[in-house]
Amino acid sequence: MKTTAATLKLNLGPQHPSTHGVLRLILELEGEKILSCEPDIGYLHRGMEKMAEGMTYVQYLPTVDRIDYLAGCFYSELFCKTVEKALDISLSQRVRTIRVVLLELNRISSHLLWIGAFLMDLGALSPFFYAMREREMILRYFEKLTGQRMMYNYFVFGGVRKDIDYLEDIEEIIKVLPKKIEDYEKIITDNPIFLTRTRGKGILEPETAFNNSITGVNLRASGVEYDLRKTDKLYEGFEFTPVVLDGKDAWARYKARVLELRESLKIVEQGVNILKDSEPLRQKLINPLTLKLPEGEYYSEIEAPRGLASLYIKSTGMDKPYRLKWRTGSYYAVNLLRRLLVGEYLNDAIAIAGSLDIILPEVDK
Repeated sequence: MKTTAATLKLNLGPQHPSTHGVLRLILELEGEKILSCEPDIGYLHRGMEKMAEGMTYVQYLPTVDRIDYLAGCFYSELFCKTVEKALDISLSQRVRTIRVVLLELNRISSHLLWIGAFLMDLGALSPFFYAMREREMILRYFEKLTGQRMMYNYFVFGGVRKDIDYLEDIEEIIKVLPKKIEDYEKIITDNPIFLTRTRGKGILEPETAFNNSITGVNLRASGVEYDLRKTDKLYEGFEFTPVVLDGKDAWARYKARVLELRESLKIVEQGVNILKDSEPLRQKLINPLTLKLPEGEYYSEIEAPRGLASLYIKSTGMDKPYRLKWRTGSYYAVNLLRRLLVGEYLNDAIAIAGSLDIILPEVDK
């Protein structure tokens, strides 16, 4: 007599400490093996796109930092970039450099939090405190410069709110972080328990990545060299090497982010040297009372910490968008779990999902 094993449906989340937000994964299990994964999103939906239709561009600007509260500068830059493109506004070298320095500091801050949280998910508590210690240096700098630790609202249409200062604080970050990153690697990278939990887990083939619109570190860790910063005019004149690995697994995605920390520090150091020698701040700010976009459709994109982020605006010539649409990396990473978790075991689900660096505000918007 032929028998079949019963399957079990299991909710991973939405109230699970390792889903980092209200993400619910409906898993179908046969024993410990995952047969299917259905992400259930929307618990954090705030209507960011619909909200824009009722607000002027100036009113909407302070809210966009919240799309990814760990990397708010990127969405401020993306929104400003799209409006500036529509109005044909060019930025001075000092403004561009200020934005690049702050973007890369924000990227480092985001990656540090990811490293700490990822290791904590896998049972290693100490690296979380180490990463938070270094991240605090960056948050304190942002607080001195902008008055905020997370929602900075520092970029404005045509420039920045004020000239950058406290460069000695950034130099201290550049001086301290390389040694700390070395310490992380000594503790984590070749740790046998960490290797067992991540090597060969969550293999992401390039074809699967392309079919699921995966970009950023997750794509580059699968051997595909695609870094939008190389073609972004904002980064013209900055030298860095996109991190590309061919491991395709959770370990490769970890290693790629560690290496990217080093590349971001190189960019920040170049930016600080430029700022020391450049002319005083010169910018052409837009009068917020008269700001209107010409009728048409506008699109911009940026290399955010969690992959390609893009913005589409449809304007009818008014002071508010007729339609606005954000494209975020985490949204596609969540959808990828449908494929990446199938055939894996339940005890590896958190390691695989965590390696993708998903943040829920980017998913729900």
